[in-house]
Amino acid sequence: MSAIEIVEVSPRDGLQNEARVAPTAAKLALIESLVASGLRRIEAVSFVHPRLVPTMADAEAVMAAVPRRTDVRYAGLALNERGVRRAIDAGVDEINFVIPATEEFALANQNTTRARLLDDLETASALAGHADIPLTLTIAVAFGCPFRGAVAEAEVAWVAAEARRRAHLAELALADTIGCGVPRQVRSLFALPEVRDAARLRVHLHETRHTAIANALAAVSVGVQVLDASVGGLGGCPFAPGAAGNVATEDLAWALRADGHELEIDLDAATAAGRAICEVVNVTPRSGLAAAGVFPPSAPLAVPRQVR
Repeated sequence: MSAIEIVEVSPRDGLQNEARVAPTAAKLALIESLVASGLRRIEAVSFVHPRLVPTMADAEAVMAAVPRRTDVRYAGLALNERGVRRAIDAGVDEINFVIPATEEFALANQNTTRARLLDDLETASALAGHADIPLTLTIAVAFGCPFRGAVAEAEVAWVAAEARRRAHLAELALADTIGCGVPRQVRSLFALPEVRDAARLRVHLHETRHTAIANALAAVSVGVQVLDASVGGLGGCPFAPGAAGNVATEDLAWALRADGHELEIDLDAATAAGRAICEVVNVTPRSGLAAAGVFPPSAPLAVPRQVR
């Protein structure tokens, strides 16, 4: 089977919407544990206004102290040109830009229009190219929008086509920001020529309605090679009402491995990393492996004796 890559987003998407702000030291400890578990591509920070997303106010401090290794890449999320410039100055290994599929979410999430964001993306492409940093694009609310409802495939196709026309993208991602997608929709959206013909495809899934694993397997079945996930199932969007956490890294890796894909991830270590950061922000881990463990277990349960 084709190689599958997991992008770990817990330091950014996992922590951005929690009521308790994780200290910088805890974020760095999380990143170190993620690397130790075998994860090699980590979205560590986002460069957004600290007043709007205070949980990400220490982005530069985190990037200044992450453990640097030649086999580990750190991404920074940016929502506008200013965020891109900050990401470059902070020394990220890649930049993930975001454009929503709908005007309504562009206004709520970035206080602007899709047209203006496409202008910013074009500038971001030039800036990233000059700095020799790969630029990726995530199309948010591609599967459904909290303010629009159902999103027409034509909207996703238009954003993808315009973005690819105006910027050099190393990767294109579709995001189920509010966790409303189903496998049929996954297969259909990734079959759009404007999406399918991108250099590399990624999917970002949320577990709001418990369809994330099914959607992940559907995405892989149509050629998607990269999937976002967050240990402990942490995550959510401050500007998307009702959005639950991301698909849990340990659950996704377990399911993909059981389905025949090779992943160099220590499931026990990833589960432990999720438990540790969930304790920091005072929430219960949302992953199945945290509750039930890996299957098959390393030590099978003893058969209980029957009482006669």
